[in-house]
Order: sequence, then C-alpha cells, then structure tokens
Amino acid sequence: MSLKQVVEALVFASQKPLMPREIVAALKGAAQDTEDTDAKDFAKVKEAQVAALLEELKVEYIEQQRAFQLVEQVNGWQFVTDPAYGRWVRQLYPEAKPARLSGPALETLAIIAYRQPITRADIEAVRGVAVDGMVNALLERGLIRIAGRAEVPGRPLLYETTQFFLEHFGLKALEEMPNSAELRRMNLPTAPVVEEKQLAEQMTLAETPAQADAEAPAENPESSAEPAAEPVPEEQTPAAE
Repeated sequence: MSLKQVVEALVFASQKPLMPREIVAALKGAAQDTEDTDAKDFAKVKEAQVAALLEELKVEYIEQQRAFQLVEQVNGWQFVTDPAYGRWVRQLYPEAKPARLSGPALETLAIIAYRQPITRADIEAVRGVAVDGMVNALLERGLIRIAGRAEVPGRPLLYETTQFFLEHFGLKALEEMPNSAELRRMNLPTAPVVEEKQLAEQMTLAETPAQADAEAPAENPESSAEPAAEPVPEEQTPAAE
C-alpha cells in the first residue's frame, strides 16, 4: 500500500472536493489508536507532499486516457467524468436539465466578474439598459452577492461574484479569466465591453447540458440542486469568501 493509493481512495470516496489539508487531517486521524506502521508513517506527510501526489495522479489519468479526470477546483480536488463522454453520461440523468441563463444575464455577470465590486448604475452604464431583472436572477442563482455599499452619495449596493461562480465555470481564481491581451489574440472586434461579451460566450458554453453533465463526479455524483437565493438587505457589510 502506498501513500498515493490512500490519497486516491480518499478523493474517490469523498462526496465533496477535498483540499490537501483535509487529506492530511484524514491521514492523521487514521493513525490514532492503531499500531499500523503504514498509518503512522502516512500521518507524518505535509500538505505539499499531498499536493504533489494529486498532481501525479492527475497526469497519470490523462496519460492513461481514462474516462474520468482528477481536477483541482476552487474548493479542492475531485474526480469528474471527461467532457468527451457527456453525451452518454447525460442519459443517466434525463430529468436533470440545468436552467441556462439568458444572454443578457450572462453579459451582466461578465461585467460584474471583470469590474467587481460594481454598482448597479455602473453595470447599466456599460450595458445601456436596466439590469434589475438580471441582477436579481444572478443573486438567486448564487453567482453574485452583495459586497457592501459604495462610499458615494446614496451609498448604492456593490456586487461581486461568489465562490459558486468560480466552481460553476471551473475557475480556481478570478485571475484565470481571459485578460484583454488574450481576447485580442482571439481576433475579437474592438468594443468597450469586448471582454464581457467574450466571457459571456465562454459562460454560455459552460452552461450547455453536455458540459454540465460532464462535470458531474465520475462515480458518486452529488445533488445538482441550485443554491438558495441570497437575501437583499438594506444594509450589509462586506464579507470575504
């Protein structure tokens, strides 16, 4: 038995993504009240060693061309099915048809993602239309949240993306979103909101049923229930994720 196999078993058995520190905690817990030498040795590993093993496993599955992958998300490591097999995986969940956001809602989300924290008035200044309905829909989906109030007359609410936004679109951090230089290399036309429109196109692809199904856990899929809508209070202090 190797440490890599134990790490693999932990990620496989978990119902949620696992961070290296959670794996280390499990290894230490398994070493309590036992004389097993392997368990005691595994309990001495550091988070960096676990992270390196996870990367090794990720590469191994890719090289073996397995039908599933080990991916690192913002909230940890998890097994997912390869998107190439989404057509077949989807047949197991005929009732699971994810509600897709409209184009205007995706563009609104892209503006918030790139310019956060941002007020509703500033979003409307970019889009040129009222965004009340789109902002409320994004709040209900848990993709954005209220980040506080702007220090300007009237103290309007500020909006920012949530951790669920990163999870939903497969990002580990906001820095992974394409920057202006990357978008220009895609030969996009010059426009004031070219970044937002391109991200909206990427989000539309991520919202397709095939992608949604392909990103389900490979062996033990979790519930696909959407997060509850966040309340819109009159006053709210900024909160970190």
